[in-house]
Amino acid sequence: MLPDLIATREQLRDGATTAPAELERCIDAAQAASNTHSFVRTLFDEARTTAVQPGAAQLPLAGLAVSVKDLFDVAGQPTPAGSTALADAPAAAEDCPAVARLRAAGASLIGRTNMVEFAFSGVGVNPHYGTPAAWDARFGALPGAPRVPGGSSSGAGVSVATGAAFIGLGSDTGGSIRIPAALNGIVGFKNTARLVPTAGAVPLSTTLDTACAMTRTVRDAIVAHEVLASRRVTRSLEPLSQYRLAVPSTLFLDGLDAPVARAFERSVEALRQAGAQIDTIALPAVLEQPAYGFAAPEAYAWHRELLQRAGDRYDPRVRMRIEKGATLMAWEYIDLLQARQQWIARMIADMEPYDALLSPTVPILAPPLSDVAPADGADKARDATRDAEFFRVNNLLLRNTSVVNLLDGCALSLPCHVQGELPVGLMVWHGALRDDTVLNISLQIEQTLQK
Repeated sequence: MLPDLIATREQLRDGATTAPAELERCIDAAQAASNTHSFVRTLFDEARTTAVQPGAAQLPLAGLAVSVKDLFDVAGQPTPAGSTALADAPAAAEDCPAVARLRAAGASLIGRTNMVEFAFSGVGVNPHYGTPAAWDARFGALPGAPRVPGGSSSGAGVSVATGAAFIGLGSDTGGSIRIPAALNGIVGFKNTARLVPTAGAVPLSTTLDTACAMTRTVRDAIVAHEVLASRRVTRSLEPLSQYRLAVPSTLFLDGLDAPVARAFERSVEALRQAGAQIDTIALPAVLEQPAYGFAAPEAYAWHRELLQRAGDRYDPRVRMRIEKGATLMAWEYIDLLQARQQWIARMIADMEPYDALLSPTVPILAPPLSDVAPADGADKARDATRDAEFFRVNNLLLRNTSVVNLLDGCALSLPCHVQGELPVGLMVWHGALRDDTVLNISLQIEQTLQK
């Protein structure tokens, strides 16, 4: 297991290593085959300058490597958001708030990470810049064909999993932090959306977008959240036995891949053995939405002029879904807003007795990348088959995680597989502004599962 940020920070303060030395390790990892297609732009020289600044070791991020998803503004650089349609966009005049806060905390920005074009998919493929492969299946101890990395924060997830970055800044609109965390065997925390500014990031859904990060451990997730949200997490040392937890049976456990079911059931049993009180409950049915919900109409509002100028440069799978947003009537959108608030109230009423809920982060293992690769035009029948499989996989990967976004909630995915298994994520979640409780419980769960 790779040392996390907190352990490395302690080594820095003890004089056992230096920030420049740790940065070079991360640069070596970023240049390794395991990070093929993870970065769309590297910033190694700039990161080296940051790592040697006086006093860096005393800051929360201590001059250590952080990667930035390609949809966040970084001063002096364009923000293509994984697309060639914005290839000619002007450079950003200033850092977005999330990047500025990372820099102020001592981050060395190692590079901009690859992503799904305009963040519109949970699978992780990109026809413009290539697709990074999930770490464990291709370059780890497990043999097998390259597997999808999860999206849309695909490169961010692989950069953390391979040791190229301690923190991967990304975004989560329907699961885009937690899905790659689950498929790459790392930690991804989606905070309550309002806690971190999304200004200076190319939007997908202004209702659901969340700026957040992936890390190597839960305790690192707390550090990253404190920096990004500019707030302190209220810590608790209460054991698991002092919390009431619930496993919702509605939707979340449907159609699990057998290895996912085994890993989740094994984890729940381990938590029970550690004294956790865990009930199984039913929750209200998930809110019914028009096709693509909030994302399509809100994305179309942002993209409509760009589509007219450069629509032929879009990934056809992305363009098709964005253009669906033009068909939603204003009254349907207003009804959806009202229905969401009513649904949230019903959900919270049933969840209120519990400190957190537990679910598989995604119901399936990462499928082979070849099954969902973008169309190449060489074989129309094969392209159609891969398109159909892409949308099937995308719906499954987003199914559990997107509930939390609709809820305006917070959630953390942490690994619950064991050595020799493909990665499986356990999601700990609740409603809005329950972030500190979710983080504290997740820390206890991580420690229990690692015993």
